[in-house]
Amino acid sequence: MATPIQENLVAKNKAYASSFTGGGLALPPAKKYAVVTCMDARIHAAEAYGIYLGDAHIIRNAGASARDALRSLVISEQLLGTEEILLIKHTGCGMLTFKNEDAEALVKKNLGEDAVKALVAFKGDFLTFPELDEAVKDDVEFLKQSKLIPEKIKSKISGWVYEVETGKVRSVV
Repeated sequence: MATPIQENLVAKNKAYASSFTGGGLALPPAKKYAVVTCMDARIHAAEAYGIYLGDAHIIRNAGASARDALRSLVISEQLLGTEEILLIKHTGCGMLTFKNEDAEALVKKNLGEDAVKALVAFKGDFLTFPELDEAVKDDVEFLKQSKLIPEKIKSKISGWVYEVETGKVRSVV
């Protein structure tokens, strides 16, 4: 039995597919760049950042974490030819509102001690941050210092903040 969310997926996809014309796009992104941004549901990344279908890779995770996105960035660059990275965090991010200890306590309360032990999968680090602009700078620096990012790309890494209140982006670094 399908849930209402699943039924919506099927119905909306049917409408989308009926006029879909992008099936012939090439696998590598046409404009050769990748965007790391947050999974926050208030961000419509393609529209907010002016990305058309086939232009760029959009890598989304909690907090727009460069560390969490590194595997995808390596694939994007090494296998699919991207040459630039835009890291875009946002105002009002949930990752500003808690610490690792808070998340671990919730996991323990809701899922039990065995689940807390399973946090070893990512060393129990939820990659939270206390200050937005500093987090952008730290993640850009992390990418620039990584041996997994080619030198030719390091000069093309930029950090931004998307303002969920206004829909505007501003450059940080």
